[in-house]
Amino acid sequence: MAQSDTVSRILDTAEVLFAERGFAETSLRNITSKARVNLAAVNYHFGSKKALIQAVFSRYLDPFTQRFHGALDELEARYVDSPIPLEELLETMATTVLAVPAERNSLKVFMRLLGLAYSQAQGHLRRHIQEQYGDVFTRFTGLVRKATPDLPDAERFWRLHFMLGTVIFTLSGLDALRDIASKDYQEQVTVRDLVRRLRPVVVAAMNAPLPQEVEGAQHANAPVS
Repeated sequence: MAQSDTVSRILDTAEVLFAERGFAETSLRNITSKARVNLAAVNYHFGSKKALIQAVFSRYLDPFTQRFHGALDELEARYVDSPIPLEELLETMATTVLAVPAERNSLKVFMRLLGLAYSQAQGHLRRHIQEQYGDVFTRFTGLVRKATPDLPDAERFWRLHFMLGTVIFTLSGLDALRDIASKDYQEQVTVRDLVRRLRPVVVAAMNAPLPQEVEGAQHANAPVS
């Protein structure tokens, strides 16, 4: 078996098992057994389970980061010094997210892995994502800040994470949602149909009025003229 084939087989198997079972519950033995390779092959190509987890994420995040930087370059060139509208930023992110796993036909796996990155991420994975890909997320957050200047930073943080949680939950459960839509409402839903329906919901959530306690605290901390 060629080295590239061995690496691909290990990564393909690892990402599916991680998405199904989680990081802690998936052992290297589980992966090697299903991939039909020996443990020495995993150790040779990756060195450790931590490095394998990082490699699984990098296989998605490397092309995502490259595409997203390019898409943001195009938006910034179009709007020059004006704030990019929030809806366009979210649409661009959604389009980029869909483009990467579509090349490998594994959107559901990608979304579940993103969910795990939030819920189960160990220190080494957080550091890896921040060090390797933090620049694109920092750039995106900065553009969202310009598009939502009236939101306090803390509130923007929460709303962005609520938004990402909604997207991850929806797209990782795509098969079940399609089944419900078909059986109960006689609708055949594509991924892009779902994104079009999701977009106004997340935009409205980002632009929703501040909770009373947040607005009250903001007024209380405003400088006295």
